[in-house]
Amino acid sequence: MPKVLIVHGAGMNMRGKAQIEIFGTMTLPQYDEHIRRYASELGIEVEIFHSNIEGEVINKFYEAHERGVDAAIINPAGYSIGYPALTAAIAQVRFPTIELHISNPARRGRDSETARACCGVVTGFGVFGYYVALRGIKELPAPK
Repeated sequence: MPKVLIVHGAGMNMRGKAQIEIFGTMTLPQYDEHIRRYASELGIEVEIFHSNIEGEVINKFYEAHERGVDAAIINPAGYSIGYPALTAAIAQVRFPTIELHISNPARRGRDSETARACCGVVTGFGVFGYYVALRGIKELPAPK
């Protein structure tokens, strides 16, 4: 069973409480419920992590690397622009990372810098984007 790290970045704890016109009313715990259900359907083990502190997110990527995690999905949220150390950490780990956004940041004129270190990006599908990303991970070729 593949092991996937799910990382919720800065501000994700405010989902369903702020910017509802962009992200909707679903809260972070509700996102996690959907993610766990999607993972179960796909036969994937997930570890879900959230932090508003960049260094904690970086450490989590490095810990996952040491533990042999198979892949990661990150919704960088507030970490999308201006966090070169996080981008470097994503580039340095041995596993593929998919960046995910509930909305489509390009519609708001934003380009994610962390996406440059990721193997793919899923945007604009709401919480269902996590299913798309998890399914994509299952289809990735095995590391050599």
